Amino acid sequence: MSGQPELTVGVEEEFFLVGPDGGLVNQGPEAVADATGVDLKPELLRCQVESATGVLRTADDIRGELVELRGLLAKGAADQGAALIASGTAPHPQPEISVIGPGTRYNRIARHIGSFIASDVTCGCHVHVGVEDRAAGLRVANHLRPWLPALLAWSANSPFHGGVDTGYASTRHVLWNRWPTAGPPPYVSSLAEYEEIVAGLLATGAAMDRKMVYWEVRPSEAQPTVEVRIPDVLGTVQEATFIAVLVRLLVSDALRGDPDPVPTEIIRAASWRAARGGRSASVPDPRLRTLREATAVVGDLIRDHTDDLRASGELDFMRATATWLDHHGDGAHRQREAFERAGNIDDVTRMLAEQTSLSRTTEG
Repeated sequence: MSGQPELTVGVEEEFFLVGPDGGLVNQGPEAVADATGVDLKPELLRCQVESATGVLRTADDIRGELVELRGLLAKGAADQGAALIASGTAPHPQPEISVIGPGTRYNRIARHIGSFIASDVTCGCHVHVGVEDRAAGLRVANHLRPWLPALLAWSANSPFHGGVDTGYASTRHVLWNRWPTAGPPPYVSSLAEYEEIVAGLLATGAAMDRKMVYWEVRPSEAQPTVEVRIPDVLGTVQEATFIAVLVRLLVSDALRGDPDPVPTEIIRAASWRAARGGRSASVPDPRLRTLREATAVVGDLIRDHTDDLRASGELDFMRATATWLDHHGDGAHRQREAFERAGNIDDVTRMLAEQTSLSRTTEG
């Protein structure tokens, strides 16, 4: 590969709206009401908002659009007397959050799942990469399954929940896996097998519809993409861009190689390790088939794609972002660091609000 990357990428991000006291506020629909020409919308609960980029290719494209979208959301939140924060969970203790966002489907989901949908709300990041068709998407998903723990480790950004440090780098991952169709997908050998499994989930009632098959990597139901859903929402634009490029690299590899049918139970267990430890966690290296620190697994992935990244003009960005993370830590580490300065959860929320829409880069 040379020049511009061939694969297209799209990024969806979910955010919380918080008031001056750190409590979640219900002005999500109002915060995006004036958005025109961009994809900003309310989420499942009124205390959340979501953005989606267009179809992009390079790190510069992704970073630029994420900066714009986060800036618009931050302004919309400020207009409602709130702040926008990118965190997988809300750090402060929260009262029961039960105000469902607009839309008949959201209310149907709330009735279908039950009360925990409101008490443990989370925010994630979803990366879409364009594929030829659903069959190609399934082959890619098979290949990406063993990489899910490493991607989670690098995106971990939710150590606080209910005002306390849970001991996990990604509390969101633990909470989200209470949904009946969450977690790593099964390895499937054909489109027919995939459809049989989805039909079974619908028949059991675990999934209300096909869009509720919330596997951590799956063919998208709405567009010709494969969708990686395991990351927490990233604290900064740079990290979100970094993860998006990593996913694109893995999809590129998947289209050229054979998938490894790692048992789903192993992937689930390794993802728990990643959620516990973040970037410092030891996770399976899909290439060497041994446990290694997540930083080394992803570092080798970047090194092995040096020529591709140099040709696309992204190598300096990927190296600089990885170096910045080495010095400053992942999102979970930075949240804990903010808390440790004064033992005040308000400092965590303040730090999150400041970094969420920060437009400067990590380079330099």
